[in-house]
Amino acid sequence: MDGHSASDTARLETFADGVFAIAITLLILEIRLPPSEPQGETGLFNILASLWPSYLGYTVSFIVIGIIWMNHHNFLKLIDHTDHNFLVLNLLLLMCVAFVPFSTRVLAEQLTSGSDRVAATAFYGGSFTLTGVIFNLLWRYATARRRLLRPTVSDWIVKAINKRYNPGPFLYLIATALAFVSVPLSLALIVGLAILYLLPYRPPSVEP
Repeated sequence: MDGHSASDTARLETFADGVFAIAITLLILEIRLPPSEPQGETGLFNILASLWPSYLGYTVSFIVIGIIWMNHHNFLKLIDHTDHNFLVLNLLLLMCVAFVPFSTRVLAEQLTSGSDRVAATAFYGGSFTLTGVIFNLLWRYATARRRLLRPTVSDWIVKAINKRYNPGPFLYLIATALAFVSVPLSLALIVGLAILYLLPYRPPSVEP
């Protein structure tokens, strides 16, 4: 990798890290006490307990954004240089990441609503589905015909990473569709995916 290529990827990663950091910070700002003043300690405890949808959304969204950041950081190590299309796709990915705090707020505010929680859950899952699609497009564009890869990156590593990335958008799409059948099942799948992708993973360094 020459100095110009290294500078391109470093600037891209610095900008992306800033967006990820802001998105994660905005998540906690979406947790707010109701405007009414609590009456005594019991009242405050009840109000804090009633915010459980906000805690759930914050935790899951924080983990998902963190996972996207880790994967983004790891695959940029394999990129030799960037081009215009890659930058556009990366920008779309960051747009999706920056949108997560809003979809999280919608979920938190509507999860206990009998009429709107289905739509809110589907909206939440849909935002992750779109993010997963864009992330996979970014990776696929960089690796197609080894377009942007470093020469030292083996085809076997690319295939191993493909195998890990491929199911994500489909599973999030299933979670989104499940919202119309069962909100708890939909959220359980989203939580399960967050835990699954949080587990450590290292692609094999050599082909077996």
